[in-house]
Amino acid sequence: MKYADRISEILNAFSPAPLRADQMEEFYCDNTMEYRTSDKYDSPIEDIYDSCRSFDERDAYLLLGHRGCGKSTELNRMSERLAVDGYPVKTVNCSLDLDLFNIVYSDLFILMGEALLKIAEELKCEIEKDVLENIKNFWHEGTETLMSQEIGGVSVETGMSIETGGILAGLLNVFAKIKADLKLNEERRKEYRHKISIRSSEWIGILRKVAEKITGRTGGKHPIIIFEDLDKLNPEDAWKVFYNYAAILSGMTFPVIYTFPIGLSYDKRFSAMDSYFTTKTLPMIKIETIEGELFQDGIDIIRDIVKKRADLALFESGVVDLLIQYTGGSLRDLFHVINTSANRAKRRGSDTVSMEDAGRALEEVKTFLTRRIEEKDYTFLLNIYNENKERIEDKEMLLNMLQASVVLEYNGKRWHNVHPLVIKFFREQGLIQDVRE
Repeated sequence: MKYADRISEILNAFSPAPLRADQMEEFYCDNTMEYRTSDKYDSPIEDIYDSCRSFDERDAYLLLGHRGCGKSTELNRMSERLAVDGYPVKTVNCSLDLDLFNIVYSDLFILMGEALLKIAEELKCEIEKDVLENIKNFWHEGTETLMSQEIGGVSVETGMSIETGGILAGLLNVFAKIKADLKLNEERRKEYRHKISIRSSEWIGILRKVAEKITGRTGGKHPIIIFEDLDKLNPEDAWKVFYNYAAILSGMTFPVIYTFPIGLSYDKRFSAMDSYFTTKTLPMIKIETIEGELFQDGIDIIRDIVKKRADLALFESGVVDLLIQYTGGSLRDLFHVINTSANRAKRRGSDTVSMEDAGRALEEVKTFLTRRIEEKDYTFLLNIYNENKERIEDKEMLLNMLQASVVLEYNGKRWHNVHPLVIKFFREQGLIQDVRE
């Protein structure tokens, strides 16, 4: 990723991937929280950061937020700061390691074990031979050949010091095979899940012992595990993972952070989660007030995010503000329309993105969003737009609309609005008569 000073470089500069630690200094915009929460001193990410550093007992976190609001980048930034403080942090990218349409709670415990072993290997922890033996024996059934190949001549009986590194490397290779099976091999997937489900207390005990060795190696600073992409789960899969297993998922002796779908906070089952998890929400950057007026400070901070990645001279006058206004504070949607409009400009041989390029890119996203709604949904959405941005009685419908990104939630006073491109569609259909643009 590099700063774009030519049209051809925009696609690379506006990658939807979150910023990595080595990209933060150049591209991270660190003053967005005031325009997310309406209070410069209020930050859900700072709350989690402070709590992880003062962690004393068991605790787990659910971080909610719209897809594309910047959660992953903020978590990466927090991880970087924790690492500087001496805390070993590992992020698990669930969409890479698992099939998000086929996931159960035990999958997370398998990935948690791998993450702790990776940390232990990186820190060159000396793990007792009985712990290594327990890990080996736990997964031995069904992976005997792989165990023999990967651990080979390195004896668990002498698994200390130099030998520990070899055994850990072998065990991590076993976990790589297990992860591949979890994603692709239905028969093996069932075996691994069954093993965790009937011996979960044993596996948790192993995780606790590995975590204790890591904490000892770092002078008392516990490992921290972050599960990314779980906010992409559809509602019923999310409840299947979390609701019946909240106690076990929140019962680790080290901090664990799970991303979580924002729409589910309106489900009546969500209140039960507060007993097990500390829940935090990363709001969108608002670009409009609840009264329907443009919020210039929010627009300006998003323009600063764009300016960090590209020369604004690559866009004709008014284009960047237009794209910001119609993407509603969603950085994911904004980056998408920037890339789409820049591609069109490049194909027509232009050095700048024009209003027509931007308009066609927005039209594409508008079509995508309006395919997610039916005419029977219009009354609900128009009611939000016209008068009911805070108190919404039909929680099930709200959950569905949030899940579809057709409705967006904003900060401070918890309020909602219809996605600006859906509002534009309603105007074109003659369903909205005002001229606020």
